[in-house]
Amino acid sequence: MYKNLLAELVRNGIERKTLAAILQITEKTVSNKLNGITAFTVLEAKTIMRLLPTACTFEYLFFVDGEAKVG
Repeated sequence: MYKNLLAELVRNGIERKTLAAILQITEKTVSNKLNGITAFTVLEAKTIMRLLPTACTFEYLFFVDGEAKVG
């Protein structure tokens, strides 16, 4: 699970429905990705990075248990 990413999405008022629309995927797919069931693509991760404040680093948002969960 991407706890930091989830927290930043909430902090910035970005709902799962909105994120799904931006990434052009279903809400179920967004849910699976946020819960760590499937990985975000590099393109999806870059898109998310552009949505959030510059203070959020890739490592902060996408590392879980010491490894990147982006494929």
